[in-house]
Amino acid sequence: MHGNDTAPAVAPPQDLLARLSEVPADRIAVTAGDTSLTFGALRAAAARVATRLAERGVGAESLVALNLPRGADLVVALIGTLTAGAAYVPVDPRLPTDRQRDLVEDAAADLVIIASESSTPSASDLRHVPLTALTAAPAEEACGDDSYRPVPVRGENLAYVIYTSGSTGRPKGVEATRGSASGLLAELEHLRIARPGVGRVGWNASPSFDASVQQWVRLCRGDTLVLIDDETRADPSLLARLIDETALTDLDITPSHLGPLLEVLGPPAPCEGGRTDPALTLLVGGEAINPALWSRITALVEEGRLRAVNLYGPTECTVDATAGWITSDHGPHIGTVLPGLRARLLDDRLRPVVPGEEGELYLTGSRVGRGYRGRPDLTAERFVADVEAPGQRMYRTGDRCRGLPDGRLEYLGRADGQVKLRGHRIELNEIESVMARHPGLTEVAVAYRDDLPGGPGLVAYYRAGNAVDEPALRAHLTERLPAYMVPSALMQVSTFPVNANGKLDRGALPLPSPAATRPGSTQLDGPMEELIARVWSQVLGVPHISSDDNFFKLGGHSLLAIKLVAQVRAELGLHLPIKTVYATPRLNDLARHIDSLAHDQSVG
Repeated sequence: MHGNDTAPAVAPPQDLLARLSEVPADRIAVTAGDTSLTFGALRAAAARVATRLAERGVGAESLVALNLPRGADLVVALIGTLTAGAAYVPVDPRLPTDRQRDLVEDAAADLVIIASESSTPSASDLRHVPLTALTAAPAEEACGDDSYRPVPVRGENLAYVIYTSGSTGRPKGVEATRGSASGLLAELEHLRIARPGVGRVGWNASPSFDASVQQWVRLCRGDTLVLIDDETRADPSLLARLIDETALTDLDITPSHLGPLLEVLGPPAPCEGGRTDPALTLLVGGEAINPALWSRITALVEEGRLRAVNLYGPTECTVDATAGWITSDHGPHIGTVLPGLRARLLDDRLRPVVPGEEGELYLTGSRVGRGYRGRPDLTAERFVADVEAPGQRMYRTGDRCRGLPDGRLEYLGRADGQVKLRGHRIELNEIESVMARHPGLTEVAVAYRDDLPGGPGLVAYYRAGNAVDEPALRAHLTERLPAYMVPSALMQVSTFPVNANGKLDRGALPLPSPAATRPGSTQLDGPMEELIARVWSQVLGVPHISSDDNFFKLGGHSLLAIKLVAQVRAELGLHLPIKTVYATPRLNDLARHIDSLAHDQSVG
């Protein structure tokens, strides 16, 4: 067993909204681009939202879907929902429409807050309410901060539901309580991840990603939330500039996105208030850190440029379960178990493993969630009886770990079919379920591969009775799945390999290899197309590039787009916005755009 018996006790966490009500009204609560909200303005707006929600019967144990883009309005709606005593479920408006609708229906949300009347999915659905209808106040209504009176709730009341990929073919909603969210903040303070004083915390994670909880709870202690827009999140140069310009103190980031950022991160900002430790703290999580990246981080730590902590935890245990500071004293590890949780390393018969041997990690304690919304069967499968504490439950993480002599845990990988890709949990069965609904396919399989030319990614394999229109198949997937779950490559096969037990052998599936020529390809035209083709070849690992090739259809994705713009900057000295790669994915179009940028720069 690995627990935290020797760790100092953490004081019982104060209710988040009670803490929020104590923050000075004139302090800046949220910045989003040119928009800023003080804590007084935030509380007043949240009070109006809570009042309007109560008029619609929303209260404790109600669930409100937040179908809002990242911005100050999202923060107002989230705090207003919690102020009303209710819980929220984030529904990213960038998701395919069908998936948005499925999440709202699966969650059985009592109300859906949308941005405006024009964004209402169905005019006849009275559950959809524009945020403006909740924030607008009659002239005679008091709009001051003194109207902020959160509805009293208990620690066991629902705080939020966040959806993760589902092994049964549909996503599953994880339920977390108010008490566990408050405990998360208490533990961040206990570890001094959230340092004394006022921080400037970057809201970098998608609201649909559980790391976002770790960021908004910081608001409740008086820190300023700096919302990072999608373009800045995707472009390391823009993100590095924002860190400098806003004097960011805390940034949550996945290892996949941290590597490119470290290449362009500037010198540290001066420390304030006589503090001698680095101004910036990186909260790294979402996937394993490889040894090379660990070494790059520790070099910057030793130079005094930043602090960095590796955080591990499943959504089912309120975001973070273990934490370990990243230093050169040790190789990659996920730290020790946080206060409020205990860890058990068990074998497949739920027996403790021998110290030093690997086992599956089970977590128990006050921050283990309720389970999966409306899924008692799946809840019973993953939230099992605690082998050492009758009447308590353990969460079966599916992660394999090894206990180290000093109490730290070493992460060894998954014990099931779930994969992590660029910080996202993905169940391959969910992609296969969507893929199988495409007409004409007789057998499908999806595999995670770390040997693709452009780096780790997903490959979808299929058998079909007749020829399949691959663009139509890709469109079928794109319309039903989040972008991070759409496979980089599609490959038709004649047979699926099986192992000695007759089951699919994913490891024996063939590696897709780009064809040397493609039907309808055109010759490169001019030196700019030749230069961009050479860069694409380096970034994608594709030997032959054509003028009408599409970056994303050749296996490109968000991280490779980051590498592409970095290479263009190195070759031409031009800043190419990430959004331009998405807007002009065909090589000839992108080359013309870059030609224009180069001309404008030379004229300027």
